[in-house]
Amino acid sequence: MSRSVFTYADGEEYRGDWVDGKKQGLGELSTSGGIKYTGGFDNGFFNGFGVLAFPDGSRYEGQFAGGKFEGFGVFKGAQGMIFEGEFSHGRVSGQGLITFPNGEHGLPKREGVFDGTQLVERRRCSEAINKARQAAQNAGSIMVE
Repeated sequence: MSRSVFTYADGEEYRGDWVDGKKQGLGELSTSGGIKYTGGFDNGFFNGFGVLAFPDGSRYEGQFAGGKFEGFGVFKGAQGMIFEGEFSHGRVSGQGLITFPNGEHGLPKREGVFDGTQLVERRRCSEAINKARQAAQNAGSIMVE
């Protein structure tokens, strides 16, 4: 494994670990469009814990697999809405909690099982929410030197 910085012709820059010419291990990727990812890579894809920040101010902190949100994490939208919970194949899927920009969770509370943006079953999801918060904390603590 080696560590270096590489700038692509389109202005994208990767700083981090490489194995056999592929991003592998910890790294930081910045695109010319203003997207920035810091975290784990596997075979060139986002993997493990990471933080993905978008130019509009929205960001995801949590687990990735195959380049997509996968597992537990926290998504903070540019307008201030927050989803804490489970993700699958790059989208909200499973247990979680929505917090609106005013800090409220809605009436009735938007906590339960989600399929995309749809709340399909209301129920308490404390364990999933705590796992999402822990995943976000783990992702936020990653430093690439």
